[in-house]
Amino acid sequence: MTENGELLRTERLVKYFPVRGGILSREVAQVKAVDGVDLSIKEGETLGLVGESGCGKSTLGRTILRLLEPTSGEIYFEGQPITRLPHSEMREIRRKMQIIFQDPYSSLNRRMTVGDIVGEAFSIHKIAKGEKRREMVTELLLQVGLREEALNHYPHEFSGGQRQRIGIARALAVKPKLIVADEPISALDVSIQAQILNLMVELQTKFNLTYLFIAHDLRLVEHISDRIAVMYLGKVVELADGKTLYFAHHHPYAHALLSAVPLPNPKAKLGKERVILEGDVPSPINRPPGCVFRPRCRYATDLCMEEEPMLRQTDPDDPEHLTACHHAEEASKTYETRKIIKSLEVERRTLDRTEK
Repeated sequence: MTENGELLRTERLVKYFPVRGGILSREVAQVKAVDGVDLSIKEGETLGLVGESGCGKSTLGRTILRLLEPTSGEIYFEGQPITRLPHSEMREIRRKMQIIFQDPYSSLNRRMTVGDIVGEAFSIHKIAKGEKRREMVTELLLQVGLREEALNHYPHEFSGGQRQRIGIARALAVKPKLIVADEPISALDVSIQAQILNLMVELQTKFNLTYLFIAHDLRLVEHISDRIAVMYLGKVVELADGKTLYFAHHHPYAHALLSAVPLPNPKAKLGKERVILEGDVPSPINRPPGCVFRPRCRYATDLCMEEEPMLRQTDPDDPEHLTACHHAEEASKTYETRKIIKSLEVERRTLDRTEK
């Protein structure tokens, strides 16, 4: 960990995938899945990462762990550059960086028992074997809410929520500092999601874990995250404290995402404006020049076409609230004005109904 408490940092991190074509299968284009991402995560915090499907969230998480090799940029873990470390040296780093996958079934080897799945890390890293290994696996299963009897059973014998608990136990086996949670509850029933989420919060407190929590459900991200980063087409377009992002966001895309979050009470639409984005998401192979959100933005100008916006401080009172938008200040003022107008309209309708 660095002096400022930073556990992980990325600088201009890029991950492109080649597109091949022709008889000789030559590279004809590139899919720009992650394109120049700057992020930092402090020890013990949870950074939520949200965005539409296909925006590059999962690719970013796997590139940080070097499950996918970055095209360019830098990754620092505990102040140490790990971008170009050989695999022999990465083995020790991987003990401190683990992942929980989205699908709790396909991520588990169906031919191995739960005891072997969770205990495999103990063998690979030469931590324990024999009876000691069994005791440590049993303790991990108890920590995630499973019984000792699960040791000798196979993944298909468990429910989705139980399989995800097995995945969490496997991630905890080597006592990591950072866990990338790649949409860990999206494949589960709604009734089980809260249980897994609460388990992760409990484990974070108990083991001082740091999470990069990737999800598309903004309400869940708000519940678990200290800070939230919004991604669009391979780029982080806004980064802020969790509460700040929900109530004082600046980027037009963040506004559109949050306007789509359903309210617990559909009749309680106080201050809520539904934003419908026009057009389609541009291709990650052939991106528009300038701002990637420009083709769908109501505030776009010639400047947005000519110059790509960088993440910058857009709240004079909050140095950690960063937005990649040339017109962030204008957009945020417009949101507030519309919110006030909407609130007044709701209040007026309420009074009219009362008088009647």
